[in-house]
Parts: sequence; structure tokens; C-alpha cells
Amino acid sequence: MARTKEFDPDAALRAALDLFWRKGYEATSIQDLVDRLGIGRASLYATFGTKHDLYLRALDRYSEEMNGKAASALFPEGDALAAVKQLIRSFAEDAETDPDRKGCFVTNTAIECLPHDELAARRVDIGLGGLESAIAGALVRARNQGELSGDKDPYSLARFLITFVQGIRVIAKRPDRQRLTDAVDHALSLLD
Repeated sequence: MARTKEFDPDAALRAALDLFWRKGYEATSIQDLVDRLGIGRASLYATFGTKHDLYLRALDRYSEEMNGKAASALFPEGDALAAVKQLIRSFAEDAETDPDRKGCFVTNTAIECLPHDELAARRVDIGLGGLESAIAGALVRARNQGELSGDKDPYSLARFLITFVQGIRVIAKRPDRQRLTDAVDHALSLLD
């Protein structure tokens, strides 16, 4: 008779995500995962596969959560341009106020694992692509509502803003409020 799982796989995945996000892929050992998740090695492997498999699942979860939050923030009733600006500001504020200075898990993955890990690279593309699409969609709406000039390309602006936000997440590992404020103000001036 098969044994039932004595732990919550969803909570274990969340704990693994937090650990990988803080320490990175290479610095996180299987023993770190066993200790943090509170499960045995056999249960970890049976449920999640290899350390790499677990890392990719954690990255998928992070991207789903972050892109879901961004999409919700970008599609309120009313002023789409204000929603985009607020989202960009919130990325800088979150990065600046994070006491652990974790940065963005997707960006951290790109820095640590690319270009050698193709599976991680695909997930980085998906994570950033989802956010870029949400921003582009909001900017298209802003242009259609007359909030964004008709001569501005929502798609190239979204690509720029994604690149910019990833830079903010790296810089914020050692934040300088004035640097972040000036950078955000300048980047958002491109939308006026």
C-alpha cells in the first residue's frame, strides 16, 4: 500500500522558492532544501524530482505570481498610463524596501544560470515576456484612451520598461534612494 504524503507540496514549493530566491541555485544544497522543507530526501525527490527540477518549478511559481500581480495592477478601471507608472514605481519601492535585498528571482536566474541552462533560459523568457505583454497591453489601452501619444510604440516602450525594471532590481541590491528615484522619473518621462 502506498504511503500518503505527510507534508503539503505547495507549502514545500513555496519554502523552496524562498530559499532559492535568497541563496541562488548553486549555493542551495540538497541538505539546505531538506532542512528548510522539513522533508526527507526521498520525499523531496519523489515529489519534485532533482534539485534542478525543483528550482524550475519554483521559478515557474514565482513568475506566475509576479505576472499575476502585475496584470491585476495594470488593468483597473480608468487611467491605464497611471497604472503603468505606478507599477514601475512599485518595483523600485519594493526593491528598495526589501530587507533581504533578494532582487528579482527571474533576474537572479538570468545572472546565475544563463546562457548555459536552456531550461532556465526559457523560463526567464516566459517570466519577462509575460510582464512585457501585460505592460504593452496597458500601454496600448493608454494610447487608445488618448493618454499616450499616438507616435509612441507601446511594444518598444514595454521592452524598454522591462529592461529598465530588471536593472532596478539589480541596483537595488545596494539601494540608493536618489539614484532609484532619478532613474524611475527619467524612465517614466518617456511615457509623457
